[in-house]
Amino acid sequence: MNSINMDSVADVVFQLKWNSQQAAHNECYSARGVNLWRDWLPDTVRRSLIGMRSCEHADVMFSPGELFGNHGGHLKVKRRQFSRDPKAGRFYPKGCLRDLAGVFPQNMQPIRCVGVNNGHMEVDIAHPLSLQPLSLSMTVGQVSAKESERGGSSVDWVGLLTEGPGMQARWQGRPTDFFSDNPFVRRDEQTDDRFYDNPRLVHHIDETAREMMADFYKRFVKDGVHVLDLMSSWVSHLPIGVNPGRVSGLGMNRTELEHNPRLTDLQVHDLNATPMLPYKNESFDVAICNVSVEYLTQPLEVFADVGRVLKPGGTLVVTFSNRWFPPKVVHIWEQIHEFERVGLVMEYFLRSGAFYNLGTYSMRGLPRPKNDKYASELALSDPIYAVWGTKLE
Repeated sequence: MNSINMDSVADVVFQLKWNSQQAAHNECYSARGVNLWRDWLPDTVRRSLIGMRSCEHADVMFSPGELFGNHGGHLKVKRRQFSRDPKAGRFYPKGCLRDLAGVFPQNMQPIRCVGVNNGHMEVDIAHPLSLQPLSLSMTVGQVSAKESERGGSSVDWVGLLTEGPGMQARWQGRPTDFFSDNPFVRRDEQTDDRFYDNPRLVHHIDETAREMMADFYKRFVKDGVHVLDLMSSWVSHLPIGVNPGRVSGLGMNRTELEHNPRLTDLQVHDLNATPMLPYKNESFDVAICNVSVEYLTQPLEVFADVGRVLKPGGTLVVTFSNRWFPPKVVHIWEQIHEFERVGLVMEYFLRSGAFYNLGTYSMRGLPRPKNDKYASELALSDPIYAVWGTKLE
């Protein structure tokens, strides 16, 4: 089958672009087996897909509120009606609200605390993207004839795409309260040099996620540039075929660093003990930090010092997924939604005072490799999230 019709299924990569006051955002979701007859899609999206062929691309624009309707708004409730200790700007399951008609403890819809004052709190129950103009792109992959319909479930692909995005942005430009109540304590507070004493020559995300991360870095890492690999290990996730002029690895275990073929030089250094980096001012064009930012106990100091060692106009790129070492991850990381973690890292950039021109990226929905050890338990590849910023000149 060459083109999409109501009797076909297709693989489609959806890409949602939107802007907050602080950053440009790009959310990607790989949808496999989209069934135009059975699955739920907005009419404008369905009409755009019909007739498209493999590798073709289409765009649909949504005005504010068009995709999510006008449902939601603000509620003012008594503080005692909320089962958690709310923090301004943070998201919580709607089921945390008590004594409200139609609200049950099992309701996991995210709502946002936007203010706490004098025994009352105000919550925003609208979708976090409801006030944003949105650009939705669709790129078609394989198209094939569907099997005969014999029931089955309907998938809301745009709902999956927009489940989480928007939560990373500040509410009305106000900083989110991620920093009260000791956010950077950890279960294991022994010195990190003891925990990382034994080398771990293992991958922390699956092969597909690693490929996506390396492909993403092509945007920033070019031939000849000087790269700082923060919190490095035996893998840097740099793209194959790109030849930086220098790759300096800063990590906790010498054996891991010595096994990394991309490093031109290395230093063992504990950023949680000494946030200042052992490099001269304006030494690097790009700094990267892969699947490690969740272990920083002094992130604002580290981000500020990265600004010192970057050249004017240089870029810091932070990538992560949803897997970590529980003993060493900071408390706040485990307490918040995956897309709120994107917002937390954005706060590191913003509060460090060293960066502007922020951007974020997410990729979800790709199939997990069949030979992955978790393939029998997890159908989808590990998600990839990224935040980056440019050093102030």
